Order: sequence, then C-alpha cells, then structure tokens
Amino acid sequence: MEKKPYYITTPIYYPSDNLHLGHTYTTIVADTVKRYKQLQGYDAFFTTGTDEHGQKLLEAAQKAGKEPLEYIDPIVDSAKGLWKKLDIRYDAFVRSTSDAHAKNVQKIFQKLYDKGEIYKASYSGNYCTPCESFWTDAQLVEGNCPDCGRPTHKHEEESYFFRLSKYRDKLLQLYEDNPDFIRPAARKNEMINNFLAEGLEDLSVSRETLKWGIKVPFDPKHTIYVWIDALSCYLTGIGMGQDEAQFARYWPADLHLVGKEIVRFHTIIWPAILMAADLPLPKSVFAHGWILFDQDKMSKSKGNIMYAEPIIDLY
Repeated sequence: MEKKPYYITTPIYYPSDNLHLGHTYTTIVADTVKRYKQLQGYDAFFTTGTDEHGQKLLEAAQKAGKEPLEYIDPIVDSAKGLWKKLDIRYDAFVRSTSDAHAKNVQKIFQKLYDKGEIYKASYSGNYCTPCESFWTDAQLVEGNCPDCGRPTHKHEEESYFFRLSKYRDKLLQLYEDNPDFIRPAARKNEMINNFLAEGLEDLSVSRETLKWGIKVPFDPKHTIYVWIDALSCYLTGIGMGQDEAQFARYWPADLHLVGKEIVRFHTIIWPAILMAADLPLPKSVFAHGWILFDQDKMSKSKGNIMYAEPIIDLY
C-alpha cells in the first residue's frame, strides 16, 4: 500500500549570524515530528533553509568588508554543520540565492502581476530595517516596531504592491472553516484582533533601493521583497519548477512550524499569496513561543544569545 505524504517545514532562517538555540529548538521539533510521522507509516518530507536576501544582510556583509555571498556562505555552512551534529534529517535545504529558487519567485511574481494582483505605486510609511517591514502610525507601539520593539524611520519609495486588502474576508473564513489552521488558538486571536479586525492594507512586495535580491522579471530596477521570496522556499524545497510530480505529491504543507514573531507572515501574507496564485493552502501553522532567559527573549544587544554547540559539547 502506498504511503501517504506528509510535508513539514521549519522557518527559512535569516543567516545574518550563526544560528542560535531558538533556531535549534524549532529544527529539533520539526525533525522529531518527521520521525514520528514516519513511524506512523507516512512518507514524510522535511524542508528547511536560509533566507539570504535583504538590506540587513547586505549591510552586514559591507560592514565586514565582504560581498554578500562571501559573508553568508560560512554561516550557511555552520548551520548545515550544526544540523549534521544533531543528526537532523532534513530532505531539502533551500538557499534563497539558488538559481532554481530565483526562477520560481520570478514566475510567481509574474503570475500575480498578470492576474492584476500586483500593481505599482508609491509608498510612504514607518520602516523597520531589522524586520524589513513597513508599519502605519497606528500599528507602532510607543513609536517603535510592533514586532521587534526597535525604532522605525520614515521612508518613501516607488514599489509594487500585492492586493492583500482584498483577502481579509477570505482569511477570516479560512480561520472559521479550519480551526487547526493556526495553532495554538491564542495566536489566531492575535491575528484577528491585531491585524484583521481593522482591515488589511496592500503589501509592498518590491524595493527600488534594495540591490541584493531577485529582480522583478519585467522591471529589473525593482528587487522582489522577502514576502514572496523567502516564503516561496517552501515550494522550491519540494521541487516546484524542477520536479513537478514531487511538488504535486507533497504540496500543500501539512505543517509549517514557526516562532510566534513570524505568525503574521505565515497566516495572513502567505495564504493570501497562495490564494492569489491559485495554489492550495497549508493545512496548519503551529507557532511556538521563545526560549527565555530571565524572562527575556534572546537578543544580541542584551548579550544573552545562546548557541547550541557549547551545550552539545557539554552534555
């Protein structure tokens, strides 16, 4: 009897520095779930990877006096070495800088544009460089980014926009019809109360000032932004554009495992993009909490980042 497919993913990690204990936690959980599904008789597939574009990585590379990939490659090698040390058995490791992934991202962007789901306009707002996100005045918390708490700055530029606003009611219906789409339930309530209740704004999905990334296929002055780029790694991992039979077998994902700080990307932006691109939606997104030290999240500025390697060596 043919085994039923099961597809699980970790976030596509941002390699601005070596991956820490928080990334390790998520990856171990994903690996454990994959093994458990295999024991149950499923044909389980596990994708992880690195989101290697964006202003923050470009600036980190420049600060180190290196080209972006020259800076990123050792960090990616370190991540792969850590997963090997922990016997993490992923099936696909997607790098967003790969040629295969770039083709997928451009294909999706072109399709959305051709369908009228993407349009060009000018945007002005409060921009958080670390999170690479625009926020309205109402969304700021004491003048700072609501996701990371850091200061934002006013920024204006020409951009392509995704018509996210038109998907509010469809997303609410998705949550209603699929109680397990966002778990735990508290995360769903956060998405509804903090983002959907007041309506959604269209989403900037390109940058004219950003040079490190995948170019808009019909307007190379613009670089495709993280929302479509990084999230599409889940599709590249199972063969989109290369092995369509494998892609058809494993998509949609059974479980996206994420940290609570990126729930909005995975439960509002990602399903809306998939709806617009006529692709099936993931079955569930599980958002776990953070590993805390003295009731505080790990942060470079606070000097409380913990890495897995010393703990592995010790225990």
